[in-house]
Amino acid sequence: MSYMPQTPQKALPGAYVQTPAHQSQALSQQGQVAQTETQKTTPEEIQPTARAAKAVNEALWEESRYPELDSYIGQGISSEYEVSAQSAWAPFQKIKMYPIPDRIFEQYNRAQVSTIMGLFADFNHAWVAIDNALYLWDYTHPNPDLVSFEDATHTITAVKLVIPRAGVFVPSIVRLLVVATTADIILVGMSTQTASHGGKMVALYSLKMSTPVKGLDVDVIEGSDATGRIFFSGRGSDDIYEFTYQQEERWFTNRCAKINHTTKGYSTLTPALFFGQKVQQELVVRMVMDDSRRLLYTLSSKSTIRTFFMRSNSALDLVITKPLNQILSNVGHMTSQTELLTPAMRIVSISAITAQEASKTNLVASTSSGCRIFMSATSAYGSSPSSSTAPTSMQVQHVKFPPPENSIPLHNQSSQSNQSTQHSSAPSINTSSRALKETRSAVRYAPGYFLTFVVREQQPGTDLLFASAPDSARIAQPQIQQTPVRYPELAFWISLGSRAEDVGLATGEFSATSSPVGFGNELAVQFDRPTPEIAILTNTGVHMLRRRRLVDIFAAALRLGGGAEGLEGEVNRFVRRYGRGEVASTALAVACGQAFDVTSDSRLARISDPEVLELARKCFIEYGGKPEYPENSIHDRTIPAIDFVRPSPRHAGVARYISRLLRSIWKAPIVIEKLTPTGGFMVVSAVGLGKLQDTSQDLTKLKEFLTANKSFIEGLAGPEALGNVHSKREEVSLQGEHRALHALAVLIDRVIEGISFVLVLYDEKIEEIMISLANESRQQLRNLSYEGLCTTDLGKMLAKDLVKAIVNRNIVSGSNVETVAEALRRRCGSFCSADDVVIFKAQEFVKRGAEAGADSDVCRDYLNESLRLLRQVAGSLSMEQLQWTIGQYVALQFYAASIQLCLEKANESDRGNRALTWIQEGRPPGDRRGEAFEGRKKCYDLIYQVMLSVERSRTESPDMVDGQLTLSGKRREEAGDEINTADDEVFQTDLYDWYLQNDRADQLLEVESPYIITYLQRRSSEDVAHADLLWRYYVQKERYQDAAVVQLALAKSRFALSLDKRIEYLGNARTNASTTRPGIVRSSRTEVLREVSDLLEVANIQSDLVQRLRSDDRITADRRPKVMEELDGAILPLTVLFNTYCEPAYYFDLCILIYEAADHRVASDIKATWQNLLERAHTVAEQTDQGPEPYEMVAENVRSLGTKLGLSETMFPVTELLPMLKRYAHNFQHKSGPETWVLDIFIDLQVPFETLYATLENMFYNDEPPFQGRQRRLIANDIVYIARMWFQDNSRGSRSAFGGEDNAIAVSQMLHMVMQSGLDERRLEECQNLRMRIENLLR
Repeated sequence: MSYMPQTPQKALPGAYVQTPAHQSQALSQQGQVAQTETQKTTPEEIQPTARAAKAVNEALWEESRYPELDSYIGQGISSEYEVSAQSAWAPFQKIKMYPIPDRIFEQYNRAQVSTIMGLFADFNHAWVAIDNALYLWDYTHPNPDLVSFEDATHTITAVKLVIPRAGVFVPSIVRLLVVATTADIILVGMSTQTASHGGKMVALYSLKMSTPVKGLDVDVIEGSDATGRIFFSGRGSDDIYEFTYQQEERWFTNRCAKINHTTKGYSTLTPALFFGQKVQQELVVRMVMDDSRRLLYTLSSKSTIRTFFMRSNSALDLVITKPLNQILSNVGHMTSQTELLTPAMRIVSISAITAQEASKTNLVASTSSGCRIFMSATSAYGSSPSSSTAPTSMQVQHVKFPPPENSIPLHNQSSQSNQSTQHSSAPSINTSSRALKETRSAVRYAPGYFLTFVVREQQPGTDLLFASAPDSARIAQPQIQQTPVRYPELAFWISLGSRAEDVGLATGEFSATSSPVGFGNELAVQFDRPTPEIAILTNTGVHMLRRRRLVDIFAAALRLGGGAEGLEGEVNRFVRRYGRGEVASTALAVACGQAFDVTSDSRLARISDPEVLELARKCFIEYGGKPEYPENSIHDRTIPAIDFVRPSPRHAGVARYISRLLRSIWKAPIVIEKLTPTGGFMVVSAVGLGKLQDTSQDLTKLKEFLTANKSFIEGLAGPEALGNVHSKREEVSLQGEHRALHALAVLIDRVIEGISFVLVLYDEKIEEIMISLANESRQQLRNLSYEGLCTTDLGKMLAKDLVKAIVNRNIVSGSNVETVAEALRRRCGSFCSADDVVIFKAQEFVKRGAEAGADSDVCRDYLNESLRLLRQVAGSLSMEQLQWTIGQYVALQFYAASIQLCLEKANESDRGNRALTWIQEGRPPGDRRGEAFEGRKKCYDLIYQVMLSVERSRTESPDMVDGQLTLSGKRREEAGDEINTADDEVFQTDLYDWYLQNDRADQLLEVESPYIITYLQRRSSEDVAHADLLWRYYVQKERYQDAAVVQLALAKSRFALSLDKRIEYLGNARTNASTTRPGIVRSSRTEVLREVSDLLEVANIQSDLVQRLRSDDRITADRRPKVMEELDGAILPLTVLFNTYCEPAYYFDLCILIYEAADHRVASDIKATWQNLLERAHTVAEQTDQGPEPYEMVAENVRSLGTKLGLSETMFPVTELLPMLKRYAHNFQHKSGPETWVLDIFIDLQVPFETLYATLENMFYNDEPPFQGRQRRLIANDIVYIARMWFQDNSRGSRSAFGGEDNAIAVSQMLHMVMQSGLDERRLEECQNLRMRIENLLR
């Protein structure tokens, strides 16, 4: 029900002023706002950070699916190489050569027996054993100190650095130096520490641990990093020994001992004796440990490979023996006969492949002909062995043949030349290349770095190094290759100028993941981990090779390409090989300064050449591809078109680059709680703080690049780019691209600030901050990752808690909170904005006010200042902060300010006032504007709490004392004024609801607000109680006309009201409408009054009908409730009442009332209905055994109806009714009842005597049946009776008889005539007396 038209909704001023669209588009968007908001269900809009996080996670997932080694080598052979003479494409780059110190050469010149050299590359140290002395030095230091071990008494034959078994030595002993001599093996402890120049300083400690090995001539030693076990063999035997050691001697074991794991019994105590022909003894030449599978591999001098399984009980079991002939037999099933794989060749090296790198492939054997044989070991039933089960067989899995012979550089060519010549294997596999025919030794490091040292006849004293590495980018994206490739590698040649003595990995073992899938993805970690470096020791120095990442190769290719034409050729080559997404990511990395190169003075430095950076920028912008919008393949038109846009490869490149920068921190927890050795509490970062700073710097450079080139990058250029589109499809594609790239830009900002925020946490005493958090928040923080911190609502919430904890801690320590908050804002604005600074400052004022005392002026000053600040930043207040502030204000009786702040916060949370339009439109369910109202209501609920607190405070202190308003009373009065004068219509609406929900209707009627009427009018359409309050409010304000309108509407409403209640409303409405008051327009009042009266008349008829039907026994019991339900409710139309109920039920009196109400003036209908009424009354009376006489019932019906009709000439036609009743009396009630009962009815109804007389006179003269002949005397008797009664009536007052002399003469004459009509004696006498009196008057 609506009483007044709703106020039309106005357009919001300034709405969509920042919408990046043309004016026409903006207008179109504004026109669609209401339609969008009122939809019941709309897909949730993904926040930019969430959208970008999804892109980053997808990039991380894709890179985690990098193929495992087994998938791209497979069963078979290959010879796929990209051997480039151009240094730009070389997989490795020689950084520099560290010369051997002169002091070493001085010691070398004193050698008498033997000299051996080696590397401890992971410590940046080299060593040389000269006779019985061992010297170590830091080869990266320009003038290193020598660390010597000279306790050996015999010539040193082998040296190995191993990891000790846990728990045997003190923690400072991090390595064991195993020194083998001709007589014994000695363990030497080693500790390390970081030197000032960044290298490692080592110290050696005598452990007094040794065991005799005389006669074994030990030259091969291997250790297990996982278990600390040490194995060795020598030139005097092919047995495998283990050096055992423990912390102290026991009953049956010494501190040190050796165990022979291959030969048992007496033979181990006696030397081998050979008689007759001399037999070449098989010796162990190399050992390799695979801790991931608990396997030890050995290579013998006869190229036999043996596999040993390390059991948990310190046993070592030989499980597989693979002689050369079996290996060649396996190879024979893969390729035809080749001179590179014959019994004449030998295996020069073996390298283990761990279970983390490959699930099937175990080992790589390198041959003297340059072939690499990949072998896999299986256990029973062909399954791959695990660390708890030993393998039972070994088979060749794959053979990689050498590169083409034409790839070998001429001896006079520089290995770092800038030639553009490229050498790659032909499509057919080359199985006869002699490029690596004279391989002396080889080594392989994960994920496939292969170094082969080849001896050339032209340079017999030097080694030519062939180095190759997997082409990771091609392996990662095999789908873009036009022709399938197997195990593609990049390779190059380099001359060392001397003989290689040892090779070592200067950086840690490579692993992108801990499982085979994704393990070898060098692209994923190229910005996240140190670049692998390999040290090669020769007799002139240590050569350092650095793995060239794709970003380095791309930058070098750009530098050497030269000019636009060269750039295009290089970039197209990259696109063909690696795809546009990878090219975009790599170009972006180069443009952001991620590429490194070796300078002319052999230093490794970032490439900052402006020309290279500009070429990379140009490549990123121009070769980034286009977004795709598959318009023709879209079937679901309910989803926005923009959601079908597939962003460009450029976007994929940016997301990929970001994921690589964030790889190690994205999923890492922010904090890790630990216990100190003394039992204290400690919080450490899961990611090193230096790593966080580096990541932040890299992201900052990326942000600066995107900002500087925003206008050139399609998708970031902004709305002006829409001017260049030529179709709707292009427009949608561009919008999708913009959305995706903008989300990444937002994420970059967020992560930069998130890292800064974490660094701030660790700058503070983070342990104290953690302890100050609530238990739930603390647990959530333990599980919070950097992704969660930067992209989720939980992260924002916890960040707010942490900021609050930081500020509170500084407040407690006496620090200036504004200074602390400002520092937070500068470093991480999104976590602590300028508004947060103001909030913290205001909170400090509140605390100072509380300390000053609630009734002091100082307290009020502090509170007023806090209110001023909080109102400025109300939109940034969290509900927790607002609740805390309101709680403080209430405790200090700062009631009015509490209400002001809550109202300010409510308005800021819904600046578009969407909640009001939602209320005005009837609160449609499912409408998102309802969320705006719920946000406001949280603030209003706080106001209601304040109101209750104000009421409770009245019991503690009165409002008035000695006729004066108290301070507390004044504060309560201010609060009431604040509530009543609030101009927030949504608040007033909710306040009125709160009044009614808490049985405070009287308070509602006392409200003096312009919104109360609007509220009650709006809610009146929903609830009768609100409508009742509305008309009561009008009556209280003496607005009777408005009250009548409301009551009339209630009577007409569809509410579940009884008919009596509606009649009551109409009665009150008629009273109010009848009340006059200055200022009310008369015509309006008359119209309302007329409508009320008309409806009330109908309602009364319906009420009579209800009463009749309720007692009418003609209605069945099951039918009666339904009839009552239909009638005892809404006021029905007269037509329904007449046709449906009154006429069928023979309620002819009600039919006549309906004629009256409907102004139905058809005389024939009225007369017929009266006739039916008389007949029905007579019939009912006759059928009633005990009851009135029929004439009495008829008389009562006529008398009652005449009263209701008010003697209407139309509805109560006396000239028709009187003859009708006379005929009824004559025909049906002759001699029943008084003779004049018919006339008495009309006299009782005060029908004018003149009318009755005239009617009877007409009946007398008309001579109509049945009053003919002698029956005319009946009419004559009535004329005499009426004349007498008329005369008596006139005699009571001063009126003239019969209304005048003429009438009196006419009556006298008439009486004279009726005297001749045969009156009985009594009537005759009466007539004579009356005529005499009339005549006397006339004289």
